[in-house]
Amino acid sequence: MWLKPEEVLLKNALKLWLTERSNDYFVLQRRRGYGEDGGGGLTGLLVGTLDSVLDSTAKVAPFRILHQTPDSQVYWSIACGANREEITKHWDWLEQNIMKTLSVFDSNEDITNFVQGKIRGLIAEEGKQSFAKEDDPEKFREALLKFEKCFGLPEQEKLVTYYSCSYWKGRVPCQGWLYLSTNFLSFYSFLLGSEIKLVISWDAVSKLEKTSTVILTESIHVCSQREDHYFSMFLHINQTYLLMEQLANYAIKRLFDKETFDNDPILDDPQQITKRGLENRAHSEQFNAYFRLPKEETLQEVHECFLWIPFSHFNTHGKMCISENYICFASQDGTLCSVIIPLREVLAIDKTNESSKSVIISIKGKTAYRFTEVNDFEQLVTKLRLKCGAASTPCHDIGAEVALSSDSTGPSDNLEEQSVTSQKECSKTVNTEALMRVFHPQNLETLNSKMLKEKMKEQSWNILFSECGRGVSMFRTKKTRDLVVRGIPETLRGELWMLFSGAVNDMATHPGYYAEVVEQSLGTCNLATEEIERDLRRSLPEHPAFQSDTGISALRRVLTAYAYRNPKIGYCQAMNILTSVLLLYAKEEEAFWLLVAVCERMLPDYFNRRIIGALVDQAVFEELIRDHLPQLTEHMTDMTFFSSVSLSWFLTLFISVLPIESAVNVVDCFFYDGIKAILQLGLAILDYNLDKLLTCKDDAEAVTALNRFFDNVTNKDSPLPSSVQQGSNMSDEKSNHTRVDITDLIRESDEKYGSIRCEDIYSLRCRNRLYVIQTLEETTKQNVLRVVSQDVKLSLQELDELYGIFKKELFLSCYWSLNCPVLKHHDPSLPYLEQYQIDCEQFRVLYHFLSPWAHSANRDVLALWTFRLLDENSDCLINFKEFSSAIDIMYNGSFTEKLKLLFKLHIPPAYTDVKSQDPSKGDELSKEELLYFSQLHVSRPANEKEAESVKNSPDKGKGKVDIQAYLSQWQEELFKKEENIKNLPRMNQSQFIQFSKTLYNLFHGDPEEESLYQAIAVVTRLLLKMEEVGRKLHSPTSSAKGSSGTVCGGPSEGTTETHLQEIDPSLLKEEPQWSFSFEQILASLLNEPALVRFFEKPIGVKAKLENAKAFQLRSRTKM
Repeated sequence: MWLKPEEVLLKNALKLWLTERSNDYFVLQRRRGYGEDGGGGLTGLLVGTLDSVLDSTAKVAPFRILHQTPDSQVYWSIACGANREEITKHWDWLEQNIMKTLSVFDSNEDITNFVQGKIRGLIAEEGKQSFAKEDDPEKFREALLKFEKCFGLPEQEKLVTYYSCSYWKGRVPCQGWLYLSTNFLSFYSFLLGSEIKLVISWDAVSKLEKTSTVILTESIHVCSQREDHYFSMFLHINQTYLLMEQLANYAIKRLFDKETFDNDPILDDPQQITKRGLENRAHSEQFNAYFRLPKEETLQEVHECFLWIPFSHFNTHGKMCISENYICFASQDGTLCSVIIPLREVLAIDKTNESSKSVIISIKGKTAYRFTEVNDFEQLVTKLRLKCGAASTPCHDIGAEVALSSDSTGPSDNLEEQSVTSQKECSKTVNTEALMRVFHPQNLETLNSKMLKEKMKEQSWNILFSECGRGVSMFRTKKTRDLVVRGIPETLRGELWMLFSGAVNDMATHPGYYAEVVEQSLGTCNLATEEIERDLRRSLPEHPAFQSDTGISALRRVLTAYAYRNPKIGYCQAMNILTSVLLLYAKEEEAFWLLVAVCERMLPDYFNRRIIGALVDQAVFEELIRDHLPQLTEHMTDMTFFSSVSLSWFLTLFISVLPIESAVNVVDCFFYDGIKAILQLGLAILDYNLDKLLTCKDDAEAVTALNRFFDNVTNKDSPLPSSVQQGSNMSDEKSNHTRVDITDLIRESDEKYGSIRCEDIYSLRCRNRLYVIQTLEETTKQNVLRVVSQDVKLSLQELDELYGIFKKELFLSCYWSLNCPVLKHHDPSLPYLEQYQIDCEQFRVLYHFLSPWAHSANRDVLALWTFRLLDENSDCLINFKEFSSAIDIMYNGSFTEKLKLLFKLHIPPAYTDVKSQDPSKGDELSKEELLYFSQLHVSRPANEKEAESVKNSPDKGKGKVDIQAYLSQWQEELFKKEENIKNLPRMNQSQFIQFSKTLYNLFHGDPEEESLYQAIAVVTRLLLKMEEVGRKLHSPTSSAKGSSGTVCGGPSEGTTETHLQEIDPSLLKEEPQWSFSFEQILASLLNEPALVRFFEKPIGVKAKLENAKAFQLRSRTKM
């Protein structure tokens, strides 16, 4: 390949390179030790090892071309080659196209400039045809070409980045290069003559973590298919690990978790993935999570600066982060100060003198923020002014957030008014007050000690508002957090939940949206609404608000509206409990947006069909227990106990286990700190009960101890009436146990476990997501194998390997195709057998790899017919059970079973007349032809159409089980098992001719080939004579002449052509149609020992499985 010209000093290279050709302007050199007899001996090994360890592209090419000018000591490298043929092409091109031109130049400098320009032009031309972007550095281009050459993956496989590292093979480190691409982790090393190539698909990775041991200071551990791989000695291990984590999660989402992937259009095209793009994406995700911004926001700029804190009278150092619609600031000096400024609130942006490099942002509410020491502050001001101009649309000038003043009105009064004006009719049904205010209004005349404490809390917050501002753009400091830990006052709870969750931004940017959704969802009836109706009365049934139609109706509207907004989640149990608490403290529309914030941002993937998010956070919780409570880990041998106990903690934010008056304090902390607050509290609860748990003998005893603890958690400052409080209604017996105040428990959790960082939780979530999804996949596999193993003779190990090959083929066909139709069919909520299905093209590939009949000349046609036979519901897809049943018959079936399979392949619905459009290809079918014939002449009886309509109904896959459908399906399967050979339809003459051809093709290459040909000729002649006699008996006047006499001519010649092509097509039309039953064919074949031996000969499937695993990926590469 051509190289960007670089200066080379030959003085240092004489011992490593040998000159093979030269002229006045160019030198062709060979690497010492290459191309010599015996591989170059020790010299070749040492040079090769040196190349692998020191060179920037994993292995120095053994040939190169240098440019020189007469009387000059400077040489320029312009080309390299992996073999003599490649480098000779470059040399010949130079001699034919460049040499003649160089003589016209007067100076050596002009010659060198011309050669360098020409080579750069060639490189640019090459770059247009490859995936190397023009703005990629030269080293990346070289690495890309090396990657393509070493691994031979399809051109569509996008290389993202590469790193120098060591791969530990046993106890020996092998220095080489790690290539990270969209679908694979690849490693290449050449050390002392030993070449190592490792290719791991991301979807096979079950564990990815950073580890450190005595031998390896810091390494990356990759576990794939129960094999451990360790990579170390990275220059930037954190950067490498982050990219590996993102690529693995991208593959997992794309192939296994379509519910999440469909909501993520950014990663829809693998070709658009770049290293920089992945890094930016990770930063944007962390930015949005930290500031609770909508998922659509992307981090665009980050500026280090100082922010003036007016109430503290000092500048705090931190970072200004800018996205499309927000300016955010987070301090980095320990003051825990942060600010969120929506551009829709900005009135003016000014700059001061150049000495302070200040940017002043003024917002509604007569508040201004001063940022100083901002680099490029003039350009920043210009950009922000343009942004604000775009953001200041009329609908945002209403001031949807809380004004930055000490006024204590709710955060969405203006929004409610706007909603009323825009949706008058619908909004009449929407509650404009929080249920707590309706059912428990505060009576200022009867102030008791608890009410006084509540008023003092309110006063503390009002003081904070006067200092820090009020609303979405308020300063958030350590004092804010301390007040949240103490518990938010009842009157401010809804407002501050909206603020800290970021729901206030969603509501401000979607005015009138909730009223529209409520109107559109009214009267809808589906599985989600049925489940909602069933759970309405189970949501805080002891609270008066949900004993009345007011509360129940509001809960119904919010849950139904959300199910309408997000049908992929619809409704999930636990959403009703959470929403009922939100409705107590927030207005109905606010409760809806709070639910959106929780389900779609703060607890991602919690409320989908597989609750993957909750399972991931449980795995994170288990890791934190191991780190912070090791003695508990040692005592509890089975860590799954914590998962089973804590699931309700995460799904309901402790609402289902704690008294309501205590649980709301937990929700306060959750909206401020996110999942970190739940994890911290969980650790604190286990720590508080540590001694009791260590004495428990079994799980049941531990669960009882924790339940007793939860019953005794109180909130001594709660102003709620005793009739509503759950903790105060305990019996006298329970009151003997030690009471625990929720405020003290939360404060203790913060003091002990506050060191857990949000960044660490984000990383733990990414890492454990791989483990959780692969565990779910393993469960799916085990269930499939358990079902299938009952109907086949293949061993469990063989089935396991076959399932792996089946699934791998499915994924391989999806790696390099956009909008893969097979992926669209993947639905994790379907029954286990239906989750992965292959089409005809994928089946053909597997048939070629695995079928003992794949050596047949018409193997493509056989694969097509087999697929059509297995595709009983005519959806052009087959599942693993259907696939394995065919493979099992081919290897383990009896003579009768194998023959019956071949017979059924040659009669409808499997059989169809196949003619390739390209005669030169013989019986080989193109992909388009294969897919066309697989869908051809599909007959659909009425009952099948009805079954399909059931399959495609909205209820399918959403948890609703049609018992009658399952019973009828079970009955059909039992009936199929009892299929009688007498019920098989007869085979007509054209089908029989094709059947005979297939047998001839199967026998080709067999040691008994000649005797098998003789046997099939005898059988064919016998069958035709039988048919002729039978026809004469039924119609005595019919002529004796016909095709039967012709067909019998010369079958002993042993060739398909002479035996079968003698049938005159015109005679077939004239003569009455003859046909054979399966019983006739079976009886005839049983009389021929050679045929019986052929079909009963034992064939081992193990070798085929091993071969398929070894060559499945390689068959798609260029190697």
